[in-house]
Amino acid sequence: MTTIARIAKEAGVSVPTVSKVLNGRPDVSVPTRQRVEELLAKHQYRKRNGRASSSQLIDLVFHELASAWAIEIIHGVERAARENNMSVVLSELAGAHRPRQAWIDQVVARQPAGVILVLSDLDATQRHQLETRSIPYVVVDTAGELPAGVPAVGSANWNGGLMATRHLLELGHRRIGAITGPEDVMCSRQRLDGYRAALDEKGLSFEPSLMLAGEFTTESGYERGMELLSLPDRPTAIVAGNDLEAMGLLRAARDKGLRVPEDLSIVGYDDLQVASWTTPRLTTVRQPLLDMAHTATTMVLQLAAGRTLAMPRIDLATELIVRESTAPPPA
Repeated sequence: MTTIARIAKEAGVSVPTVSKVLNGRPDVSVPTRQRVEELLAKHQYRKRNGRASSSQLIDLVFHELASAWAIEIIHGVERAARENNMSVVLSELAGAHRPRQAWIDQVVARQPAGVILVLSDLDATQRHQLETRSIPYVVVDTAGELPAGVPAVGSANWNGGLMATRHLLELGHRRIGAITGPEDVMCSRQRLDGYRAALDEKGLSFEPSLMLAGEFTTESGYERGMELLSLPDRPTAIVAGNDLEAMGLLRAARDKGLRVPEDLSIVGYDDLQVASWTTPRLTTVRQPLLDMAHTATTMVLQLAAGRTLAMPRIDLATELIVRESTAPPPA
């Protein structure tokens, strides 16, 4: 079994220097730190009996915080943290889906019990840095494909897209548009795949002109909505990537002089609290955000306690909530 002494000998440094690197101490030169990190990776060194298992901190990092969706996740993590007498350190990546090395360095220095990454991920080097320090991590709503063995919590996004589109088809709509989230985000692609599967069930062809990529924001919902509603043969219904996009779409419909749902049906996604306060109240796919966050926190604490997860990948069920923004197409 590789020891710190062996790493130090091969790196040509002292044992305390290797210990400083492992603990995220800043007083180590960059070349020395890189050399030690390379040897830690080469020997697959993993810190044992460190502070991670006894820490009272959980690091929670978001790609972006400016949404009610993020607040729901925070509430779920905070609730689970309180139940376990833990505190939460919150970070934002300013829209990026992968943290900078400076953030990893800060986490290594803090030595939290674990890390929860929301709509973000780590590269191989960053993953190894956390694994070397025995800092477990769990991903919520992964932005992309994860390597085997990385614990993750999400929801049944494909089924959510399928249910939303089936609902509109059952109402009689045949020209159904879609405003997705970012094309490089996994949950967005899964929802779009569900939308396409529902069309295929009815023998309807997917029309690329009716699908526009948004950014999961109210602004993009409005802008893409204006584009779709300006088409010569506009859609009679639109599936939005989330509730925020659906809210922007409601405004676009109003600005185009269209009534919802008489002239245009809209389905959102997430079932944020605001969905039941819009006019009309929003039909949407309920994503169990609080449960997703609570589950991820429970998983990371189990890993911190040295337990093996029975199910490292969990997708929670979604549910269609029918309110007032959908109706049969105009005659």
